[in-house]
Amino acid sequence: MPPTPKFSELIAETKRSAVHLELRDTYFSNPRFEAWRRGDRVDWADRASWWGSFEKTIADAVGRGVEVRRTRVVSEPVTDYIRWEHYVTRANVEAGEQVRWLPRRQTTDLLLPGNDFWLFDDRLARVHHFSGDGKVIEDELSDDFELLHVLAAAFERLWARAVPHDTYEIR
Repeated sequence: MPPTPKFSELIAETKRSAVHLELRDTYFSNPRFEAWRRGDRVDWADRASWWGSFEKTIADAVGRGVEVRRTRVVSEPVTDYIRWEHYVTRANVEAGEQVRWLPRRQTTDLLLPGNDFWLFDDRLARVHHFSGDGKVIEDELSDDFELLHVLAAAFERLWARAVPHDTYEIR
């Protein structure tokens, strides 16, 4: 089986939309999160210090007309990891990504996919499979029409209910 293409390759082929659903309250630890926990903060005025390849990839996609949206379903009160994600989401927004937050308690009447995913142009899904401690075990690609339809519909229902990043208050 060939390796799963990198995110940058998948979004480079995207023409209209890329949507991302995140459902976990914590993911694997990483140096940026650990630095934040120690009290380090981003110098937002020094763009070179935080603008990286991901932000450039998103900005390039948005620049060519791709709408990039992300919904994060979160438990409240939020975990430290989500508190940190909310803080660093400014970089996503400055790159042109639209981000919304939805408290998990507001999803009871919605059917949620069991895994995080990216959906590219409603033609290809990249489903993330995680271990219990938040490490990526595998990324699965699918172009199955029924799965794409289910994921797209779920995302749109969540997006419609979610709160835009600039108005969501961490609890």
